[in-house]
Amino acid sequence: MTQQFEIFITATPGLEPALLDEVAENGFADAKITPGGVTIMGTWPDVWRANLTLRGATRVLARVGTFMAFHLAQLDKRARKFPWSDSLRPEMPIRVEVATSRKSKIYHAGAAAQRIETGLKAQGFQIDADASIVIKARIDDNRVTISVDTSGESLHKRGHKEAVGKAPMRETMASLLLRTCGFDGHEPVLDPMCGSGTFLIEAAEIAAGLLPGRSRRFAFEDLGSFDADAWAALRQPQPRIETPVHFYGSDRDAGAVRMSQANAERSGVSDLITFANQNATDLQRPDSRPGLIICNPPYGGRIGNQKMLFGLYASFGQTLQERFSGWRVGLITSDEKLARATGLHFKPKGPAIAHGGLKVWLFQSDTL
Repeated sequence: MTQQFEIFITATPGLEPALLDEVAENGFADAKITPGGVTIMGTWPDVWRANLTLRGATRVLARVGTFMAFHLAQLDKRARKFPWSDSLRPEMPIRVEVATSRKSKIYHAGAAAQRIETGLKAQGFQIDADASIVIKARIDDNRVTISVDTSGESLHKRGHKEAVGKAPMRETMASLLLRTCGFDGHEPVLDPMCGSGTFLIEAAEIAAGLLPGRSRRFAFEDLGSFDADAWAALRQPQPRIETPVHFYGSDRDAGAVRMSQANAERSGVSDLITFANQNATDLQRPDSRPGLIICNPPYGGRIGNQKMLFGLYASFGQTLQERFSGWRVGLITSDEKLARATGLHFKPKGPAIAHGGLKVWLFQSDTL
């Protein structure tokens, strides 16, 4: 339990810096950005805590060992000798995935996975294509890195959201976008195109101090390294922070508003959010101090005809400039021309962010 190993915490591509900031803020040691996420050094309790507390993490991989293998026969031999029982339970079925193989003579991922499965079977483990325990292997320059997926289902599945709309924003991505916009739980947030309410629910949970993994189960609970008593102590419910901050959401789709309200109730933060059924251009300034307006409006590659959207963006931008002095804006879109159609003055855009098979960007304004 006290031996340290590398832990890879994956993020939405393009948002790794925000995840690094969250990881460091939560006290994890030796955090470093790597393509696709952040690495830290830690122990099994750190793995559990990362799954429970990190809002921006997509999944947490425990890198349990590495070895050199220059060809398939050597991979077979090393896999048979690998200490699988240090982290796996023999009664739990296993699935093997070879994520990548580069600079290696072992170029066939399926054949590589088969050799690793043979090594597991030789030590008495059962292979099942539908198993919830997943071994992930990377082969890079003949070095095989073995990881155990400790999360199971993607961590955006918090365990209390049932209803989603079209092109939903994942909770993990929403939390990192909020962080990138400077949100820390102490200011109001408004989403005038709220869909299923993801931005607002994430913001309200942050303000209330609620842990993102509080309502779900994780794959590490079925590993041989799991300590049920230590985990129970770690996930001991904390009292909700009483916050004066309020959050505001609206959508022109009445069904989306009902969906958002139901999701907020299941999350335990419905008292912190006010939802309304209205068009974005009918948006009125709430009776609160200025804060953050953030939204994921339609864009042509996602929903609808892009040519028809320029008028929507222009009217929306005019509404914000006329009614929201002192607020700042974070707008997510795949097309810079649509963002510019708002007439708002945006900072230089950051890196491309992967979202639903598209590349999108976060456009941030200074105070309006």
